[in-house]
Amino acid sequence: MDMKAIYLLVPLAPLAGALLAGLFGRRIGRTGAHCVTIGGVLVALLASLVVANDVIVGGNTFNGVLYTWAMLGDVPLQVGFQIDNLTVLMMLVVTFVSLMVHIYTIGYMHDDPGYQRFFSYISLFTFSMLMLVMSNNFLQLFFGWEAVGLVSYLLIGFWFTRPTAIYANMKAFLVNRVGDFGFLLGIGLVLAHFGTLDYSEVFARAPGIRGETIELFAGVPWSLMSVTCICLFIGAMGKSAQFPLHVWLPDSMEGPTPISALIHAATMVTAGIFMVARMSPLFELSDTARSFILVIGGITAFFMALVATIQYDIKRVVAYSTLSQLGYMTVALGASAYGAAIFHLMTHAFFKAVLFLGAGSVIVALHHEQDMRKMGGLRRYMPITWITVLIAAISSAGIPGFAGFFSKDLIIEAVGESHLAGAGFAYLSVLACTIVTAFYTFRMVFMAFHGKPRMDAHTLEHLHEQPWVVTLPLVLLAIPAVVAGYLIEPVVFGAFFGDAIFYSPEHPVIAHLAEEYHGIAHFMFEGLLGAPFWLSLSGILIAGYLYLFNPALAGRARQALRWPVRILEAKYGLDDFNQRVFAGGALAVGRKLWSIGDVLVIDGFFVNGTARVIGWLAGVMRALQTGLVYHYAFAMIAGAFLLLTLWIWMVRV
Repeated sequence: MDMKAIYLLVPLAPLAGALLAGLFGRRIGRTGAHCVTIGGVLVALLASLVVANDVIVGGNTFNGVLYTWAMLGDVPLQVGFQIDNLTVLMMLVVTFVSLMVHIYTIGYMHDDPGYQRFFSYISLFTFSMLMLVMSNNFLQLFFGWEAVGLVSYLLIGFWFTRPTAIYANMKAFLVNRVGDFGFLLGIGLVLAHFGTLDYSEVFARAPGIRGETIELFAGVPWSLMSVTCICLFIGAMGKSAQFPLHVWLPDSMEGPTPISALIHAATMVTAGIFMVARMSPLFELSDTARSFILVIGGITAFFMALVATIQYDIKRVVAYSTLSQLGYMTVALGASAYGAAIFHLMTHAFFKAVLFLGAGSVIVALHHEQDMRKMGGLRRYMPITWITVLIAAISSAGIPGFAGFFSKDLIIEAVGESHLAGAGFAYLSVLACTIVTAFYTFRMVFMAFHGKPRMDAHTLEHLHEQPWVVTLPLVLLAIPAVVAGYLIEPVVFGAFFGDAIFYSPEHPVIAHLAEEYHGIAHFMFEGLLGAPFWLSLSGILIAGYLYLFNPALAGRARQALRWPVRILEAKYGLDDFNQRVFAGGALAVGRKLWSIGDVLVIDGFFVNGTARVIGWLAGVMRALQTGLVYHYAFAMIAGAFLLLTLWIWMVRV
């Protein structure tokens, strides 16, 4: 088969499944819906493996146009693919995690009346993400970017009878529009100053315009490259939930758990990370933009991890964990360690998918209870869920030997090597984050799976492990959550990415780390001696003491620290600020426009005013049209008199 046909098969197979399940769901039934969508994603995964073999083993990359659908002056608007090592890594991660989520959904959503619709949505989501990562131009990138945003809106609000779900999906949609506005401005600047939307042409021309400036305000020149990169990164701040555009992601937990795993593990939230890595030839030309990225990533990593420590909703703990881990990836991008960021994207996809799907398994077993205070002792009843979640928790905490350790430790070292403005703050943030991450992750494990059962007797009586369609994806995802980290040498320090990621000689962070790398065993041994490991171990021990051996102390500590806890419970007041200032301001402006525009101008003047004028004229005419003959005779005599007077006056003149 021609390789172009295989490239097309990767995104089109999930699209076909989505269309069949969405348009013909009633005819093919529930079994037919999950068969066609799972089959489509399985075909996409197998095709991705074929493409990966062709690219990685055969060295055959592809960058070409498949279809030109319009011309914008001299600029062609095209659909094309760029297939290189960065693309195939993303294709494999997206299709594999998506396939596991599809299989898991059979068990999780089996009683839901929207079963076929849900499968259609998640398959369409997979298609959108694949179009994003395979694109070779900004237009197609933007199409995939907006498509994943649209489908995520549909999925977060899937249970549309819940007011909280409708609020959450609207919040996600609006916050992402803020980021997408910046993203669109960045693409507009690329088109205006580069004259093309094709990646390769833009990257080739970028060094030539490095010194160009643009005046955002009269008389104040700004670096064109810095403004363009910051605008593009604002888009990433929305999609990848970076401070202060992170507020939508915790609320998106209102959607079903499978989509929480799909959005927050390997797909939508990693789109911004992938985009910045793909745009590395541009970002390497702007120290200002990368410093901005470092600071934003550092804030997100540490401060969102703190919020996770006081959450009782098991899904929200994992959601804030996602925010923190995305901060790690963002910090790596700012430090010019793009390979490390993508490597953490990959390892995080596996262990975070396990944490989300494991949380979903617990929620279903407890009849949709999400409060960890009503759990406990689940490891005796759900051993497979427990061991897989424990593996993912160890990986997330960064314990040597597990996948999360390799990528997180690498990012911390990379930021320590950076000399950009803001690197010191980012380094302290990600280093301090290690103890917080270990604490909240194992707090969740201990509260849910250890100790005495705290659920009611009826729930405890019917408690059992979930069927194989739920546990199999957990097991299959837990395996790479352990072993994926051992790919650090070829993926990060080797020539795996080739020309797909550009490292400027001025920022040799990865090169310096490669010189100090002496094999997996040495890397793990140094990890055992390093501060991140001991901080992580401290976090685990503190969580164990507070929630296993002395739980009363946890309550007293929460009471003693009630002011910091209140700040964390309020999520630093950002939601309240947005609700009062932006949402409240928009409502106030809307009410004023309604009272002036609708009530006074449209209704008062045009509609009611017209009616009043016509009514007045009708009244006047009604007074004249009396129906009495002598009134009409008098009017005729008066009219004749006026005409005669006017005629005499005109004759005299």
